[in-house]
Amino acid sequence: MRYLLISLSVFILSCSSYPKRQQFEQTEITKSSHINPYFSDPAEDYVYKADIGVFKKNFSGILIVKKLGQNKHRVVFTTEMGNTIFDFLFLTDDFNVNYIVPDMDKKILIRILEKDFKTLITENPFLKNSFKKNQETISECLLHNSKHYYYSEEQRLYKIIRTANGKEKVAFLFSGIDRKKATNIKISHKKLDLNILLKAI
Repeated sequence: MRYLLISLSVFILSCSSYPKRQQFEQTEITKSSHINPYFSDPAEDYVYKADIGVFKKNFSGILIVKKLGQNKHRVVFTTEMGNTIFDFLFLTDDFNVNYIVPDMDKKILIRILEKDFKTLITENPFLKNSFKKNQETISECLLHNSKHYYYSEEQRLYKIIRTANGKEKVAFLFSGIDRKKATNIKISHKKLDLNILLKAI
């Protein structure tokens, strides 16, 4: 009987939603001009020193993100010598691969990179719920048909968590925040050998 109760408790916990697991307190939804303010200024070129580790391979170079217009961004990753590693164009719900090196030209990897960079550049994903925990405000948003949780403290976004089945799948961490720019960005996949480190130049 005791074993049955323990098993039942574990099952219920495993099926619980991410907000319940994190003990969030639901609040009234409040609209923000930018849920994600990073990469939102068309007058600025966002340039980062980048390291991408994927499937036991490492790619280092310069990542440039440029907002070209409403819901339009170009993301280019080059070696320090200027050779293109990949060149992506995002336009609303469209995604184009202008170029990608053969070592990265795999459908599953391209799809993951598309989702990761789309998360970074999307300013106002569909807002479903708002929560709070201690001094944090958390916005539950839907992006790529996945739930994302945007953590802000003192009106500064410092973390995005993508979930699946109520569990953390990908973490986007921002630090060295100055107004609408993050100096350091880390994207970490929990069950996949893919990590992206960005440091503003």
